Amino acid sequence: MKLNRDFSLLLWGQSLANIGDVLYIVSIISTIFVLTGSATASAFVPFTIASSMFISSLITPLLIGKVNLKWLMAWSQIGKTILLVILGFLLIGITVSNYYLIFFILGLIAFLDGCANPIRQALIPYYVKPKYLIKANGIAETVTQIIQSVMWFVGSLFLIILSSQQLIWFVGCLFVVSSMLLCLLENVSHQMTEPKGKLEQIKEGWKTLSNTPVLRRIACIEFFDTIAGTVWIAAVLLVFVSDALNVDEKWWGFINGTFFLGLILGSIYCIKYSSFIEKKLSTFIFNGSIVSSLVSILFSLNSIPIVALFLSLCIGFFGQIKNIPQQTIIQTSVTKEHLATVYISLGTIGTGIFGVGSLVMGLLADLLGIRIVFAISGLMLAIVSTIIYKNKQLFVRNVTE
Repeated sequence: MKLNRDFSLLLWGQSLANIGDVLYIVSIISTIFVLTGSATASAFVPFTIASSMFISSLITPLLIGKVNLKWLMAWSQIGKTILLVILGFLLIGITVSNYYLIFFILGLIAFLDGCANPIRQALIPYYVKPKYLIKANGIAETVTQIIQSVMWFVGSLFLIILSSQQLIWFVGCLFVVSSMLLCLLENVSHQMTEPKGKLEQIKEGWKTLSNTPVLRRIACIEFFDTIAGTVWIAAVLLVFVSDALNVDEKWWGFINGTFFLGLILGSIYCIKYSSFIEKKLSTFIFNGSIVSSLVSILFSLNSIPIVALFLSLCIGFFGQIKNIPQQTIIQTSVTKEHLATVYISLGTIGTGIFGVGSLVMGLLADLLGIRIVFAISGLMLAIVSTIIYKNKQLFVRNVTE
């Protein structure tokens, strides 16, 4: 597959934005910790981001159909750039007495991110021919996972040679280039919705999920998948490394790294064998899910660090083998005009459940033990596998032009 101009612009524009997102969050966490000396205050950074993105996912449907999707994404990135410049100037005079202002700006940036993320996924079918969707999704996922796995480490290195404020200015430059690239995208022919009440606009994506059988199942899958995924947050995984594997904290980095490596390898596999996967979408979605379930349960029982690395690699790999074909099912299950609201609704489920699930898994780890928590994760994935198996006739490509 030769990348066309618009898909390349979308990929580069969003990738630069993603790189900037990681770097400025590293900068913010460092700044807050230096100011307050409190790990709890630093922990409120991801909480603020998740909360703002959740609120954004509830409000964004009001803009869908009224603003061209390309410009909705581009202006959200321009807005992030402006807010980041404000944040850069704010850091000049920041003190422990007014550091809460950082959270206010952080929340606004995350709010715009919550708008942009589902739009990016909804735009891919506009810029890519249906037969190339598996490859396009694989490429987008590969780039995203590489950024996520590499940039947290790179961000820490940046702080050795740059101050937090200098890092913010560097990110500002990335955001400017990202905004320019997204502005160059071709306008998409997105049918404007008929005038509706605000409540009706907010409910539109949920109605589409409810009225489309395969999307109803995917919404259920998203629910259980998200709960299963909460065990991979740092707070839970660190406990597993310490209590179950009896090794020091550096192994958290190793396990986390192999998990991301598995995601990247899974994406590459989907790109290379896209034509084969295309013919057996439901099979790959089911196999990826059931193998992830079994390996997660084995992970919960294992006490050997090296084996844990291999198992985490497998969980990432087979998870991606499921996720990329599943994205193609979503993108071809409804008309392009409904995709944005569908992704927003699915994102709302993911964000909301992740916030609550992370807290619940932390409590269960204290009450029942860390191994039980990872076993529960495996059981959640087993439920996902059951849903997919019982409804495998629905998990087929339904091209909508």
